[in-house]
Amino acid sequence: MFRRSTFAALAIATIGLGALGACTPITSYSGFQAIDSDPKDVKIGTDTKSTVRARLGSPSVQSTFDPNVWFYVNQIKQRVAFRKPTVVNRNVTAIVFNKDSELVETVNVYTLKDGKVIAYNTHETPTRGREMTVLEQLLGSVGRGGLLPQDDQGVPGNRPGDRR
Repeated sequence: MFRRSTFAALAIATIGLGALGACTPITSYSGFQAIDSDPKDVKIGTDTKSTVRARLGSPSVQSTFDPNVWFYVNQIKQRVAFRKPTVVNRNVTAIVFNKDSELVETVNVYTLKDGKVIAYNTHETPTRGREMTVLEQLLGSVGRGGLLPQDDQGVPGNRPGDRR
């Protein structure tokens, strides 16, 4: 009798721990990872493009319209069980260089709080055309004569032996 109750308690505890383990968030890191140095440690007026590249590596993104603006981006996402992943932390460091001297002019750090939610339109544009049913797809090529060889020797633009 004592063994059954102990076994039942152990089974319930194991199931409970398994259920708690399923709710542990899965964390994923993406983007620039600061290992030896941080982009925030870049010195204004003393560092150049070459020293920043040597210290931090290539930027995550360069500005489209100005190649003198570099961005280092990283973020952390967490997902619990089957739920949609949520962004927990995001850092964007923008480093602006002078065009002539290539010295660092400004270092701006943006976090998740600085971001803005953009509501984009999810409507889809319908395409013109016709959707075929399964029966039309199966019987669509019946009667077109695609299985028989065609004699198009006299038609301009055809090569001899070319079967289209």
